[in-house]
Amino acid sequence: MNEVTGSRTRKLGLLAASGLLISLGVLAASADKNAPAEHQAEMAKGKPDAAAMAKGEALYKNNCAACHQPNGQGLPGAFPPLAKSDFIAKNPMVILETTVKGRQGPLVVNGVQYNSIMPAQSFLTDEELTHVINFVLNSWGNPGGMLAKEQVHDYRKAADLQVRQAGGERHVGVTEAEQAYESQPSQLAEFHHSATPGAPKMTEAEFGKARQIYFERCAGCHGVLRKGATGKPLTPDITIAKGTDYLKALIKFGSPAGMPNWGTSGQLSEADVDLMARYVQHDPPTPPEWGMKEMRDSWKVLVPVDKRPTSKQNNLNLDNVFAVTLRDAGEVALIDGDSKKIITTIRTGYAVHISRLSHSGRYVYTIGRDAKIDLIDLWMKVPQTVAEIKTGLEARSVETSKYKGYEDKYAIAGSYWPPQFVIMDGATLEPFKIVSTRGMTVTDQEYHPEPRVAAIVASHQHPEFIVNVKETGRILLVDYSDIGNLGITTIDAKEFLHDGGWDSSLRYFITAANKSNTVVVVDSKDRKLVAKVPVTEIPHPGRGANFVDPLYGPVWATSALGNDNITLIGTDPDKHPQNAWKAVKVLHGQGGGSLFVKTHPKSRNLWVDTTLNPEAKISQSVAVYNIDNLDAGPQILPIGEWAKLGPGAKRIVQPEYNNKGDEVWFSVWSGKDEPSAIVVVDDRTRTLKAVIKDPKLITPTGKFNVYNTIHDVY
Repeated sequence: MNEVTGSRTRKLGLLAASGLLISLGVLAASADKNAPAEHQAEMAKGKPDAAAMAKGEALYKNNCAACHQPNGQGLPGAFPPLAKSDFIAKNPMVILETTVKGRQGPLVVNGVQYNSIMPAQSFLTDEELTHVINFVLNSWGNPGGMLAKEQVHDYRKAADLQVRQAGGERHVGVTEAEQAYESQPSQLAEFHHSATPGAPKMTEAEFGKARQIYFERCAGCHGVLRKGATGKPLTPDITIAKGTDYLKALIKFGSPAGMPNWGTSGQLSEADVDLMARYVQHDPPTPPEWGMKEMRDSWKVLVPVDKRPTSKQNNLNLDNVFAVTLRDAGEVALIDGDSKKIITTIRTGYAVHISRLSHSGRYVYTIGRDAKIDLIDLWMKVPQTVAEIKTGLEARSVETSKYKGYEDKYAIAGSYWPPQFVIMDGATLEPFKIVSTRGMTVTDQEYHPEPRVAAIVASHQHPEFIVNVKETGRILLVDYSDIGNLGITTIDAKEFLHDGGWDSSLRYFITAANKSNTVVVVDSKDRKLVAKVPVTEIPHPGRGANFVDPLYGPVWATSALGNDNITLIGTDPDKHPQNAWKAVKVLHGQGGGSLFVKTHPKSRNLWVDTTLNPEAKISQSVAVYNIDNLDAGPQILPIGEWAKLGPGAKRIVQPEYNNKGDEVWFSVWSGKDEPSAIVVVDDRTRTLKAVIKDPKLITPTGKFNVYNTIHDVY
């Protein structure tokens, strides 16, 4: 849930979730009979002055553009267009009736059918509602005209709605006094005892179920305490003001800025959507801490080191084995990249976020969102788990030591909750040292209670782990040469650090501070900050993509969640100093919602997914660019269609190369109860090569080729 936010408690309800003009067609023939006669007539001619238009535009951008898009074009099948609307042209006055009274049900706008909810915008002031209506009327080829604030006031008064606006009403049809009374903790034991004034009722069973859904689907972007990061904050001061109807529509339909369409994709039922809309209006429960005792209690060595094989016991080409996350099954599938057959599936933590390889290529380290780490031995006749540990309650990152002389000696895992990292034995996962990451933010120097550990990489230049601390914006260089006297160098970077990877020389760590719209560059050799590169709208590179641009030389690429930009950043300060650490080129893809870009040293293609775009045609396909002719634009490949799966979300996620660099693998990710697949594409011809289908492939997402992961090839 990525778009429910605002710094004010009174914001423009469901403009972004279901359509400002949702009822224009139905209501065009009948203005409200109770409204004053002068307000049933046509609105005044003319155009608001620049200041008024700016106020209306600001309201629109903050509250409407996520779904109607900044240009007013809407999203087919979900949100009606506001630009050049045939219903505005027929009767502009129905905008007033729709926003004051609300509307739900089917309608057709510009020849396309929609069926959404538009609650009354009863919490807006008369002035705010006037500004946004006038902005829409006078933008994008609409017919123009003006409403006066007095018209809005009188219309509300005639409709007996004026006392329910602004602070008088936060939920549709319920005054503030009613809300405070009805939403107090119930005296019945079966209801959740909420301390949040104004939060809707929930039973304890509902609250428990919603808490689990939030952990599984939402906490990664919005935080355990819901203070926001990649996604926006979801604290009750914001969500209660939005109202249940607004939240339900946004959860159901998603937004182009990266909020998944949980409802229309089938991943959440209508009942679940309603449940989550109510849940996020309650104070978030604070989970317990997780220290050394809890870690050691969870730690198991299933096969001791001296009982493991001393040489490889199978005939697998380990360099071309893929570890594939089966998200909702809580498993990893090991797939033979040569035969395209599943070797085995292994029970892991929930929704494995990443798999990392030991320097030797023998061990796979997986970490689930539930902070469970599994150590898988690929040398066994049938690979299996040899050790496990739970390092917290939620996590995303694991890595092993790579510096010469320390290969695979240590492993490190970073947690989202509690906010901390732990250094472990590389062969057994025995926990040695826990370090908290709570502290002050780099910009405002304010204390943050939940600065989560995001990406971790192992330096090739020093015996160090490089650790991103998300909310505080600090990058930690953790010297593991003497963990009893642990040395940590702190680099002040930028808040909301997330994922990232190496440049092609393996010297410079390049990472996205996504909600800060910045890419940060760290020199791991000289151990210092090099640059902060401005980019736009939530960069999300995965590990990024390295290639040589014909004009700019070596570059690293990132796509974005919030727009269609693919930004190329120069990475060669020696031979191309004029381009180093600058955004030298911006490509345009299919839309927002991209999670990964990928290429390979032997390829001249750049692949870009759009997994979280709410438009199915976009989320079910990928864009591919010719590196030698980027200006030609992308070719769009219908990966979801090629899979031939039938109904389902069929989101395409994470291109991953085989070890030779001549195949690209894509996960076709549908719901837990729907068929999914992996589609293999010939990199040279961009044609379908194979489709891997198996009942065991439940919600496949991330794929990690052994060779490429060991050698940081991307």
